[in-house]
Amino acid sequence: MVKVIIMTLFILGWGIGSFSSAAVKTETVEYKEGNTVLEGFLAYDDTSTNIRPGVLIVHEWMGINDYTKRRAVMLAEMGYVAFAADIFGKGVRPTNTKEASEQAAKYKGDRPVLRARALAGLEQLKKYRLIDPKKIAAIGFCFGGTTVLELARAGADVAGVVSFHGGLDMPNPEDTKNIKAKVLICHGGDDPNVPAEQVADFQNQLRQAKVDWQFIAYGGAVHSFTNPDAGNDPSKGAAYNADADRRSWEAMRQFFSEIFR
Repeated sequence: MVKVIIMTLFILGWGIGSFSSAAVKTETVEYKEGNTVLEGFLAYDDTSTNIRPGVLIVHEWMGINDYTKRRAVMLAEMGYVAFAADIFGKGVRPTNTKEASEQAAKYKGDRPVLRARALAGLEQLKKYRLIDPKKIAAIGFCFGGTTVLELARAGADVAGVVSFHGGLDMPNPEDTKNIKAKVLICHGGDDPNVPAEQVADFQNQLRQAKVDWQFIAYGGAVHSFTNPDAGNDPSKGAAYNADADRRSWEAMRQFFSEIFR
């Protein structure tokens, strides 16, 4: 089942810079992973029939919400087909941090299922008729950053993955050798959720596996630095940082220019 909404959105500022208005078509897309029904969100500009790159987006621990959808629309305005994958399942949308923590822990504790859900989203993205299958990337925020790194460790055939303030823990570090994609990590330099030892171990695993990787740490930024809904108090461990938001999005733009050329 696909619900189609055609909208004209004006995204002004919001920590990313100004965008001119653009007609973006969005669809709520129902699909499956095994017997589990999932509900993703597709965004693209349908005024052109040109083949274009695709970008898979994986949500934060609150599931697909307005923040996720805004990012999808921003990518569509940049000329990509963007699809937000649903990891939790149709109708499973946490309403508070307790529920979100439980959902995130469920999948972080079962990496095979987490990978399967991400791969299902990737396959759904590939079904769109204007996608160039050789030019696909995956990006994720927080929980989603962890997920796209697992997608890469699963050996997914994508050109690149970008993690924004994602977790860097590796229950199966030996799977790093399966990574085919180029990797960009946009990290809060003061993120209390990711110990320095974990950062060092993560980078070392990438080196040993000879992965093409970049790691950018933003000084003063903590967890959730790209999300205005995170508030503005870094002492809480999660807070919006306009500079880190802008810089990391620009780093992603440059990364895409490289991997999609």
